[in-house]
Parts: sequence; structure tokens; C-alpha cells
Amino acid sequence: MTAEPHAPAANRFLDLTGKRALITSGTRGAGAATVSLFQDLGAEILTTARTRPAGFDAPFVAADLTTAEGCAALASEVHERLGGVDIIVHMLGGSSAPAGGFEALSDVLWASELDLNLMPAVRLDRELVPGMVERGKGVVIHVTSIQSRLPLPEATTAYAAAKAALSTYSKSLSKQVSPHGVRVVRVSPGWIDTEASIDLAQRLAAESGGDIAQGRKMIMDSLGGIPIGRPSSPMEVASLIAFLASDRAGTITGTEYVIDGGTVPTV
Repeated sequence: MTAEPHAPAANRFLDLTGKRALITSGTRGAGAATVSLFQDLGAEILTTARTRPAGFDAPFVAADLTTAEGCAALASEVHERLGGVDIIVHMLGGSSAPAGGFEALSDVLWASELDLNLMPAVRLDRELVPGMVERGKGVVIHVTSIQSRLPLPEATTAYAAAKAALSTYSKSLSKQVSPHGVRVVRVSPGWIDTEASIDLAQRLAAESGGDIAQGRKMIMDSLGGIPIGRPSSPMEVASLIAFLASDRAGTITGTEYVIDGGTVPTV
């Protein structure tokens, strides 16, 4: 991945020139879109996943962030290669839990969901946010999920609970570090039109004997419908993250921004 040459800062609404950013899980989906956009806006970035995909050429560290050792190794690389960080975007998340509701969730599965969706942010923040506090500036963005408010009990109970824990942790962190110049914000996406969601739609379509359009409708129906009639694109999510990370959002902290096409039906 190579960033396009970006316009002079004076001609752009958003500018991240000179900002050092860590973006976890930045090799596909909304994470890859965020990496691309940050580079285009002038940021110096570092991203990570377990393995580097073929053809991916953004600055990268291979690390398993579900382990304490992997988080410590990545934090060390951030210090060595960037000399610290101005922006952290915690994109990492997901679920491998089976269907079957709460009875299907063993202790091992619960621990796995927490190790993927909560603990990487906790561990990396513990390593990197003190440097932001010392400098008196920085931005931490935790990507949560509307599942924390709209769980699907058949399949996302543990994932939703982990994301809810991440949201509560994020709010607490913001109260501690915002007085020291470090903003902490949550971005809560609904369905994002990623490679993984396309695979899911195709699988659902195959199981029901329909086409991919029917598979996409099944996903939307499972969410109770999406008023705008479609998922968010990865770049739409990335654009919200870039705004919140920028100086344009300089007084925004401790809050959550939902990007879900109107899926959550309550205030």
C-alpha cells in the first residue's frame, strides 16, 4: 500500500502532517482504509497484524496482540521506529465464537474474546499513553461496536460484552488523562462493507439458496434493518476516525460516535 501524494496542508480541511500514528489491525477492511487515509493526510504511521499480507507495503510490525508479549513487542517497536506516538487507533477486534447463545461459550471462548477485543487496547495504552501525558498532548481512539448496545444473543454475546467493557474502560481513561491534554474518543461502527462481510453474505446466500443480495438482506434483517439501506464503507469509517484524530476535533473527548446508518433504534 502506497499513499497518494497529498495536497499542501493549507488546501486541506484535515491535516495530520507531523503526527505519529499507531493503527492496529491495519491490513484489511476499515483498518486498511484508515492507514491509507492517514498516510494521505501526511501522518507517519505504523500498523500491525499477525502476518503481513502479500503486496502490503505500509510500515508494518508483525505481532499477536492477543498476548501480553505481542503488545509489549509492538510498543517497543513504536518507541524505536517512531520515537513515541501522537495518535493511537485501536482497530483490532472481531469474534470467532460459535453460534448457540450463552451456553456455547466456554471459559476459554470468553477469555479469547476479551483477549482480542479489550486487552490489546488496555495493554498498549498502558505502554504508550504515559508518553502522551508527559508531552501534554495526544489522541486515543478506541473502535468499539454497536453490538455493545445491540447484542445478538445467538452469536455475539461475548464479543458484545468485550466491546462494552472497552467502551467503559475508554470513558474511564478519558476522565484520567484529558486534564493532561490527551483526548480519548470512541468510534462505534455498525455493519461495515468489508471483505469479511462480503464473505458472510456469500455464505448466507449459499446456505439459503439465494444470491449475494439476499445474503446482504439477511445480515441487515438480523440487525433489525439499516434505515439508510446499506452498510458503511471502510473509507466512511476511516474518515470519521481521521476527523476525530485531527486538531479540528480539539475539544472532543470522552464520548462515542456511532456510525451505523441508523441501525441502533434508540437515542
